[in-house]
Amino acid sequence: MAPTPTLQPFHVLEDTRRDDRTLPAFTVSTTRGFLPRDEPITELPREFAALDTLLHRCPIRTATGGPGLLAEGLLGEVVEQEFPNLVEHVAKYANDQAMLTALYRDYSFLASSYLLEPCHHNMLKSGSYGLGRSVLPENISMPLAEVARLTGFQPFMEYAGSYALYNYRLLDPALGLTYDNLAPIRAFEKGLDRTSSEAGFVLTHVDMVKESPELVAGAVNTLRGAEHYLAHGDKKLFKDGLKEVVNSLTKINRVLERMWSRSKPGEYGNFRTFIFGITGQSMFPKGVIYKGVSDTPFTFRGESGANDSMVPLSDNLLQISMPETPLTDILKDFRKYRPGNHMEFLSWVKSSAEQVGIKKLALEDAESATLYLHALDQVRDFRWRHWNFTREYIIKKTAHPTATGGSPIIRWLPNQLNAVINAQMEVFRALEDLNHATPAVAEVREKVTKQKADLTKEVEKFCAERGV
Repeated sequence: MAPTPTLQPFHVLEDTRRDDRTLPAFTVSTTRGFLPRDEPITELPREFAALDTLLHRCPIRTATGGPGLLAEGLLGEVVEQEFPNLVEHVAKYANDQAMLTALYRDYSFLASSYLLEPCHHNMLKSGSYGLGRSVLPENISMPLAEVARLTGFQPFMEYAGSYALYNYRLLDPALGLTYDNLAPIRAFEKGLDRTSSEAGFVLTHVDMVKESPELVAGAVNTLRGAEHYLAHGDKKLFKDGLKEVVNSLTKINRVLERMWSRSKPGEYGNFRTFIFGITGQSMFPKGVIYKGVSDTPFTFRGESGANDSMVPLSDNLLQISMPETPLTDILKDFRKYRPGNHMEFLSWVKSSAEQVGIKKLALEDAESATLYLHALDQVRDFRWRHWNFTREYIIKKTAHPTATGGSPIIRWLPNQLNAVINAQMEVFRALEDLNHATPAVAEVREKVTKQKADLTKEVEKFCAERGV
């Protein structure tokens, strides 16, 4: 008989120790989930007043309602002629991870604004992006590279540490994390108006991740429940953990559905230009030189919801098998673009799920298999909604072939969506073998079968239209 597996420990915080600023700003917890341990810092130290002032002047429409530097095409000139190199001040905050993350957010915002400013104006004039700037000047590249080194982020805008999860403030701290109490800190277009489409795009992601503590707890409890079952033969804790996962993903999907009313499809292109990356983009055919940092051009992927940790956590926990394709290689590459502790936790979940055999245990009996099916169905639902957003916000609005992160716009999401659907099909067959047929399972099967056919038709249609 094989020995009972014993999982390696992983410290998921319960007390996020908000006052300890030596800890990374992002550390997985059962109280904050994948959000930062404390609310993001909104005010920079006086040494960085020039950075704060420039970012207030930067958006297409500023907080005062007037045109900003990006609207007038003047940011590049101001950066090159007026903006100081503040890298010498970064070391003062070497032991303050929260402040370093705020500086990372702000310098990465400035870097993307500077590099992609020409693309914004090219798009307005010609309908295509043209070329971005190919050299990032020292006054941005050096401090950005240094804060990235000290925090572990990539020296380019990331989803968690910059554009989304460290880019919100509470209007009234006493009211906490409710959507109507959130406002962005930085913006490219007119996102400083919290009713704008850019603000809605950013804050809906924060609103979703607010629901991640239960998902984190559910994943840990599922794994520990599997370990307990293998040692003692009692499956209750395992099933309870799966129920937590299903409940959490259901709440996350409800929030995601609100994107339609908070961020309009026809307005997404107004700010999307500035969240493109370098990798795989026609705007940067030779990469970008970070002057004063390296003579070798850098390429980084752009800001993308694929950097979020919630669905990858679910993939790893549920052992969803991705096909061995170049599209899956891109998915793996995205793993580098999230906080270090998130990466470590997702890796632990993956190896632990493999060690105890989550999928095998789930398919042993009808009750566990049904819970597992519903968890998969929530992952499918999330990816289906994401595909719908991509179709309506991007594919129908632009012929640009790549997403902001550098993945092929049409085929990439269906690669992952089909993987989840295929996993569900396997569960349907297992339930048949267990002679378990219920109206609820039949309803899920009918929906999934139709969606798979609809997805195939849509992908073929879009590929034929674009000749890809």
